[in-house]
Amino acid sequence: MIIEIATPDDLAKLLAFREEAAAWLSGLGSDQWRRPYPADRLLATIEAGTVFMVRDGGTTAATITLTPEAEDGLWLTEELAQPSIFVNKLTVARTHAGRDLGGRLLNWAGDRAYRSGASWLRLDAWTTNEELQRYYLRHGFEHVRTVTEGGAVNGGPRVSGWLAQRPAWPDMVHGLVDRAPDPASNATA
Repeated sequence: MIIEIATPDDLAKLLAFREEAAAWLSGLGSDQWRRPYPADRLLATIEAGTVFMVRDGGTTAATITLTPEAEDGLWLTEELAQPSIFVNKLTVARTHAGRDLGGRLLNWAGDRAYRSGASWLRLDAWTTNEELQRYYLRHGFEHVRTVTEGGAVNGGPRVSGWLAQRPAWPDMVHGLVDRAPDPASNATA
């Protein structure tokens, strides 16, 4: 499988990924990602060069977004002073589920974070999705805390405030052919 940086041509596929994941999660009883994701926001992240696509032949198998910026209101000032890469929107197509592609992608992300000089690979997960939280714990993340207040809508409850991190470490066995620009050669991952 090949990983490469997303282009604006991937926008429709990424939106479809989100819808597929939301439908699957809903079938499991989760309210995660029920609200449609704004296409203009997604396009902005693509254009910023932070969205990556995993291709398996002619099929898109997964996607991940990596940024050096944290979402407002989640991490403490002293935590933000530590160089980190933040994982967002990790999604695996249902056709590729059950192969630990998400785990391999997390290892790739940790390697990228390490090569960019980051100390931490961090994420925020859906606050009520305990199975997702256990998934990240199984993949070496440690729970930092859960933030439940200060959501984007009217300062209401935060839906994605389960914070976790693991050290950024090199990984050469993730099995993905990396065609994305080397993070050591630019400021963003």
